[in-house]
Amino acid sequence: MKVHLKHPSGFQKITKAGFSWTVFFFAFLPPLFRGDWKWALIMLILAPITLGLSTLVFSFIYNGIYIRGLLLAGYEPADEQSKYVLARKGHIAG
Repeated sequence: MKVHLKHPSGFQKITKAGFSWTVFFFAFLPPLFRGDWKWALIMLILAPITLGLSTLVFSFIYNGIYIRGLLLAGYEPADEQSKYVLARKGHIAG
């Protein structure tokens, strides 16, 4: 499910909600390309320590982490469908 988010400054982002196949296959690279340096570094450090198990865990939770970060940065749902998905996933009050 794709979520459209908009910032009051006019920036818009489209991201997926739910399981992250990109994190599953490419580990810390998706956060790195999204400019999410903190989580890219955390994933990079944890992967060798946990023998890659952390990558599987982050596949389930990273998109939610990224969306919550955007919401905290001032982004809001751009349409009713996105608002519904975010409420259903527990990111915003429905």
